[in-house]
Amino acid sequence: MSSPAAHPTDVDPTASRSTVDIRSLTADLPALITIPRAADLLGLSRASAYRYAAAGELPTKRFGRRVYVITHRIRALFDDESGTAPALPGEAA
Repeated sequence: MSSPAAHPTDVDPTASRSTVDIRSLTADLPALITIPRAADLLGLSRASAYRYAAAGELPTKRFGRRVYVITHRIRALFDDESGTAPALPGEAA
């Protein structure tokens, strides 16, 4: 018997990005999250997330030496009138 997800951000690793509702994943998150946490949500490696952040592809806010990803802007990456999730930077459409 499988137990329900322990945390709202727990995602079935076999689910494709198109079947995951990004709004439900980010609903209970704070306004700013760490880059590794954003990488987990987006299905990216930690290194890729830092690379996208450095290139300006991920929306970030810097506080001193710490860099955070702006949660509501991650949602905006996936908002599309057609209801489909756009490809992440570096992915084929």
